[in-house]
Amino acid sequence: MGGQMDVQEILAVLHKWGIQTLGQLAALDKGELRARLGSEAVRLWERANGTATRLLKFVLPPEKFEEAFEFEHEIGTAEPLLFMLRRFLEQLAFRLSAIYLVARELTLRITFSNTQSYERVFKIPQPTNDVDLLFRMLHTHLENFKSEQPIVAVALTAEPIRPVSQQFGLFETALRNPHQLYETLARLRKKRVGRTRSGWSRSRGL
Repeated sequence: MGGQMDVQEILAVLHKWGIQTLGQLAALDKGELRARLGSEAVRLWERANGTATRLLKFVLPPEKFEEAFEFEHEIGTAEPLLFMLRRFLEQLAFRLSAIYLVARELTLRITFSNTQSYERVFKIPQPTNDVDLLFRMLHTHLENFKSEQPIVAVALTAEPIRPVSQQFGLFETALRNPHQLYETLARLRKKRVGRTRSGWSRSRGL
């Protein structure tokens, strides 16, 4: 039997021949199988004999730069939260720097005891892995944060980007410290909101 046959047709013929197992298929003569059923049957024979080759395509899954922690006890003060965020930033900065990336965006997610959560995205004016600068950004924001519920978990995600060297024209200048500008704007927003709606809650310290 010559010509090209698809897999289903080949399996039907093999079944008529009494071939029920891979061992029985592997015992057939390769040349005769090619002559009677075609090249597709030979590929089945090679798989049965373990001689088939197939190129592997290695695909690296996108790495997620996220740190998370569930507190053993509910917290109602700023210190444990800030301590954990500082630790998160150190770990994220280390991981990013190891593969020559910097953080361009941070996402803070806080989970409360009533299962509700708070999320805030921080756009970094100039992508960086400087832990001190990133921590001040979070700390400045949390000065305005207020919650009536205790915190049970916190997570921080970094959006990576490759560092880009900028070249400016003759009459163009960059901000000397874009992070300082970010902090200044955050503090100005705090003043506009007013002290009655900002700062840590007196009842729980949050």
